[in-house]
Amino acid sequence: MIVETNNTNRYNIDARQAASDILIVETNNAHETFALGKKLGSEAKAGEIICLNGDLAVGKTVFTQGFASGLGITESISSPTFTIVQEYTKGRLPLYHFDIYRLSDISELDEIGYEEYFFSDGVCLVEWGNLFPEIFPEQTTYITIKKDIEKGFDYRVIEIINK
Repeated sequence: MIVETNNTNRYNIDARQAASDILIVETNNAHETFALGKKLGSEAKAGEIICLNGDLAVGKTVFTQGFASGLGITESISSPTFTIVQEYTKGRLPLYHFDIYRLSDISELDEIGYEEYFFSDGVCLVEWGNLFPEIFPEQTTYITIKKDIEKGFDYRVIEIINK
């Protein structure tokens, strides 16, 4: 798969189709991870929900920054660790960026009205969604980012599962 980041830069990203609904992408640096996010953001449709998983400092925020760029969002994107959800409404579609790492109970998601975001005209990207898998509807995309230090400090394997 080749992902274009702009008119002059192209990054070759090794992608293997493991099954009809699973895509494995390898990136070698933050630019490629950003570019993959940007490509997916440019293809996103209203109502999509993405569960984004991976260890601390694996590149979830870099991926999300690229995704937001693909939606045409120019605002600075950071992880909403303490606010739980950050709204970005100045792109092709609204982006609702969740970080649920610090939540201890699903009732905290109910309190912020997560279902209103999930069933809106925007795209929801939920970091650490694996902590509360029961909140996700059937048609959720699951993205997991993993490091493999043996292949390099910046190397990532990104698994995309469309259900």
